[in-house]
Amino acid sequence: MERKNILSSATNAIEPYDIIIVGGGATGIGIALEAATRGYKALLLEMSDFTKSTSSKSTKLVHGGVRYLAQGDVALVREACVERGRLLKNAPHLVKNQSFVIPTFGWFDELKFTIGLTLYDLLAGHYSLGRSYRISKKKAIQKIATINPDKITAGVVYHDGQFDDSRLAINVLQSAVELGAHVLNYMQVIDLVKDEEGKLIGVMARDEVTNTVYTFMGKAVVNATGVFADEILLLDQPTHARSIVPSQGVHIVLDKKFLPGSYAIMIPKTDDGRVLFAIPWHNQVVVGTTDTLIEKPSLEPQALDSEIDFILRTCGKYLTKQPTKDDILSVFAGLRPLAAPKAEGRKTKEISRSHKILISESNLFTIVGGKWTTFRSMAEDMLGKIETQLAWP
Repeated sequence: MERKNILSSATNAIEPYDIIIVGGGATGIGIALEAATRGYKALLLEMSDFTKSTSSKSTKLVHGGVRYLAQGDVALVREACVERGRLLKNAPHLVKNQSFVIPTFGWFDELKFTIGLTLYDLLAGHYSLGRSYRISKKKAIQKIATINPDKITAGVVYHDGQFDDSRLAINVLQSAVELGAHVLNYMQVIDLVKDEEGKLIGVMARDEVTNTVYTFMGKAVVNATGVFADEILLLDQPTHARSIVPSQGVHIVLDKKFLPGSYAIMIPKTDDGRVLFAIPWHNQVVVGTTDTLIEKPSLEPQALDSEIDFILRTCGKYLTKQPTKDDILSVFAGLRPLAAPKAEGRKTKEISRSHKILISESNLFTIVGGKWTTFRSMAEDMLGKIETQLAWP
């Protein structure tokens, strides 16, 4: 993928592109691959590094979402479980089956999580990664040697997927390029091009390397910029109302001594009602995440002290040794592009992770929400909407 060669081909194109995708995160690269797979001439423009923002700051899980099941979002869980299974089948070199232990305290916890996770398995159907089952306190301690014995009476084992987000992104981009897509990073879209009837026919983009401005023509323009979606929407319609609620998720990386085995931990209910994961990752342990409302998106979000303290405090309750700030090897923060709810005052944990597709009067196709696990089905949905809206055969 030589940028110089791709840029030359893109700027010298005689015919307009079928689809121009703005945004090179998981959603955008997925749409580029889907478009190229269907034989469309596609151009992907990313203002920074590919997957620079949210898509490289994940918990490294492709999962159905146990928490979403508790919220009653059965359709999202079913979709995510199916997509998780497909990812494991299509990219076994990047996705693996990860076993989790949920620590339980009391018979009600055991019953609730055993039944809930059995339903989780059933929703996955033949894409299930393994059966969930109750284990004794003794076996839970054997699987999680550093678990605090005073905090559990038993446990429940379940399965989800773990993946390498950066490598998957590279592989998806490579596949899209091999199928004829043009992908350009450091290309910031600064304006939209419309015809006399106000319909979109292209974009203007500034090369962040040379500061040169280019115009790219296309039959369809997709806004897949995640937490920055409103910026593109404002180029289309200056009076546009906010459609994105950025939610910050913070992770810390600890030494493997805090979780020496192969099993991960999922703490089902923290002090603020969320969940917390501690997961083996490249001979270290990733612990997170938080869910903090952020007013303004940024390419370089910074973890708040309160978020780090929350993770350390919660993690420490369930481990035999309390991790401190001195134990932290790394910290990373990302912003989730949650679709803004119609009702004000809802907490970020209550906002659905389902994606939404918006189509403006000018035929700007915007996709908001979603997550890595469902990036393929989101792309499929977007291409279906484009073909229907523009009456493509």
